[in-house]
Amino acid sequence: MKNPTATITIKNGQTLVFELYPDQAPITTNSFIDLANSGFYDELPFHRIKKGWVLQGGSTDGTCESPTEFSIKGEFAENGIANNVRHVKGALSMGHYDDFDSAAVQFFIVHEDAPTLDGKYAGFGMLQTGFDYLETLANVATDETPGKFNPPLVPVIIESIRVDLGDYTALPPERIIPAVSKAYTGNAT
Repeated sequence: MKNPTATITIKNGQTLVFELYPDQAPITTNSFIDLANSGFYDELPFHRIKKGWVLQGGSTDGTCESPTEFSIKGEFAENGIANNVRHVKGALSMGHYDDFDSAAVQFFIVHEDAPTLDGKYAGFGMLQTGFDYLETLANVATDETPGKFNPPLVPVIIESIRVDLGDYTALPPERIIPAVSKAYTGNAT
């Protein structure tokens, strides 16, 4: 079976292509497919770039604390769900707040292997092409002011994210409405 592939196109024309793993994180994958193919991510920024750690996108207000009307179940070991996607360089994963079921729209790409994230976040894909551009993105200048979560000094804007389903049949997203608590105590480094 051919897994779905997600193409992130940046405003400058560069692309990052990921294989998605619905067998590991079906709730996360189906929600991401729905958001991506509906155009939700179009024109949103990569609002956090932390070299050696992660590149985070999907925020509607350009911060790590953007509000949403829904959340999804966290598909990772600490939340009682098996997920074998490791947070190695190029892994695609879903961010969340303190509550394990608070993920919604913010995703991140791992820049360098981060085994401390394994079992704590829902990995759902892996970079296939675009590793050189991942390095370029990881090296953009960012605001290092404490509490600002490393926003790029020159915005990095997503033109679009689209998912080719391959042989996969996407299911309607399973969302928690209203969203669970968006409390955040700064647990992400």
